[in-house]
Amino acid sequence: MGLFFVGRYTAGRATPRPASAELRRGEQGEAAPAVPGKSIAVLPLLNESGDPRDEYFSDGLSEELIAALAQIRDLKVIGRSSSFQFKGRKEEPKTIGEKLGVSTLLEGTVRKQGDRVRIVAELINAADGIELWSRTFDRKLKDIFAVQEEIAKAVAESLKVTLLGSDNRSAQTRAPTSVEAHNAYLQGHFYLQRRNLEDFRKSVGYFDEAIRIDPDYALAYAESSEALTFIGDLSPEQKKEAWAAAKNHAEKAVAVGPSLAEAHAALGWVRFFSEWKFAEGLRELRRANELEPANPTANDLLSRVLVYVGQIQEAKKLARQVIELDPLAYFVRNNLARILLTEGKLDEADAEARKAVELQPTGAASHRWQVFVAIQRGDGETAMREAQLEPDEGYRRFELALAHYARGDRPAADAALSEMIAKDRNLLAYQIAEVYAWRGETDKAFEWLQISFDNQDTGTLALLIDPLMRSLRDDPRYKNLLAKLGLPGSS
Repeated sequence: MGLFFVGRYTAGRATPRPASAELRRGEQGEAAPAVPGKSIAVLPLLNESGDPRDEYFSDGLSEELIAALAQIRDLKVIGRSSSFQFKGRKEEPKTIGEKLGVSTLLEGTVRKQGDRVRIVAELINAADGIELWSRTFDRKLKDIFAVQEEIAKAVAESLKVTLLGSDNRSAQTRAPTSVEAHNAYLQGHFYLQRRNLEDFRKSVGYFDEAIRIDPDYALAYAESSEALTFIGDLSPEQKKEAWAAAKNHAEKAVAVGPSLAEAHAALGWVRFFSEWKFAEGLRELRRANELEPANPTANDLLSRVLVYVGQIQEAKKLARQVIELDPLAYFVRNNLARILLTEGKLDEADAEARKAVELQPTGAASHRWQVFVAIQRGDGETAMREAQLEPDEGYRRFELALAHYARGDRPAADAALSEMIAKDRNLLAYQIAEVYAWRGETDKAFEWLQISFDNQDTGTLALLIDPLMRSLRDDPRYKNLLAKLGLPGSS
């Protein structure tokens, strides 16, 4: 379940802002930055094909425009998670610009019919809603990548910024060799974004089709690896098979796309989270960061890994950079809340966790950090209130077990924990250990930590920095388990 809250690698990319434009942050957290003049958000293009089944194509094209615009030097480009918050919503350009911290918006429509596509793109000044330009592109589907480049060039000319040349390695390795492979990839990507087990399985089928047509399609390998890792993490009975396939696809992605940031991010994710080869995983994620220093979700992955190995300050810096480029991304706020909690900054952690819930009220484990904060404050009533709001059944049982104990209701706490053990032992073994550790039942905590370790439960990766495990840290068994786990920085 730990992997479920990680975002995808290609959520968005942007050229880093100059140092003079960076956020100024005081002791109390983030200061609101001035909106940079050269900044843009791509709003989801409207599907006008007359068939809802073509939604995957308009969504995919919107994301690929984000990638194309990211090749513009000195342009701040907002990531997918934030831009797609406005899909299907009617809001004034000024409001959207203020929420995303951008001066311009790119919006439009897509009509796909047969082997042809018509794209209408409009560049809007966010402050007053005035159209800066509008273009219509009628092309064959095989020319779709050329259209994306044309739109990027038009934006660059309008904003008087420079489009990077064709020597960009990541751009070179992203495009497939056939329209059919690209179409299958877009359908796989569409289902990947739905973030549930059934759709992860659907996405793999489409990625397999894309790879069958184009055996060198690095991005399809990378995203298939991501989906397979999710499947293994959410289905214990499929873990071994799914994670083996995820490893093969990630390695293939790097082999055929050695300059593709997403390929190295995929391999780093597999190495760290499913193979527990932590040094290798960290190295691959840093390589992804080198290839695309402002890829929000690759950086979010790196930030999460750095937290696990105790490099808190670098993790926090990366998380804040990601939030600047993807301010409405739930998973990024959630990660920052964890980092602040690890530092013991309870007020700041609580604030970020609540922002995350506002962005994704139905997210699994979305009230976990609020419960952690409350029990550390000794506030059982707040812990109970937050636990009752948890949308995921398994995590609700976990949080209730903590909250009842914090309130001093031992019978209710025991009942919640017993139910959790009966129903969630295969997915939440580490969380069961957390409950026992917080209750001070050390032997039981180590019993479940061993189960978590033996099952390669990804929750175990938090052992070094978990505030609920503090009571165990002086126990030789804790140090022995950390040694067996082998996290860098744990010696």
